[in-house]
Amino acid sequence: MNARERLVESARALLWERGYVGTSPKTIQQRADAGQGSMYHHFAGKEDLAEAAIRRTAGELRAAADALLSGPGTAIDRVTAYLRRERDVLRGCPIGRLTQDPDVMVTPALRAPLEETFGWLRARLAAVVREGVDRGELRPTLDPAATAAAIVATLQGGYVLARAAGTTEPFDQAVGGILALLGAHTVRPRPKEGH
Repeated sequence: MNARERLVESARALLWERGYVGTSPKTIQQRADAGQGSMYHHFAGKEDLAEAAIRRTAGELRAAADALLSGPGTAIDRVTAYLRRERDVLRGCPIGRLTQDPDVMVTPALRAPLEETFGWLRARLAAVVREGVDRGELRPTLDPAATAAAIVATLQGGYVLARAAGTTEPFDQAVGGILALLGAHTVRPRPKEGH
């Protein structure tokens, strides 16, 4: 990795671990094994570097989610694959955690990738739910946008509950609960006549 890549990767790790305020340019440089001159050669400052790091993290999360949500199976199969994918639950969501950082939320350049990512995720999940409704897999009374918002809220809330409890159990329960609610809206195929 070149110096720019090392700086971005270091910033990504530190933002997830410590948040924006707790991440100093000096700490980023030390972890990246890059000097101050190198940092300011590639970035205008801490905010510019943090934005690059957040955008990369957001892009990777979107790509991973899209791969699962575009996979084979029914709408419920794909949502289940997304919700049950391997995660570092106790560290929390690297994007969701940044919404708790007041300095990120008041800085438009840092807040924008968070808004974009959550907006994209809600829209992508709504599209999967809508496909399920259109294919007759899910009941037509299911509102795709509201369902997508509930899935994202459950996921983010599950991270918070797990971190507070120090165990992944509340996260797993939240995911199981939302999947059970979705399952209750699954259309069961009718048995064929004479069987």
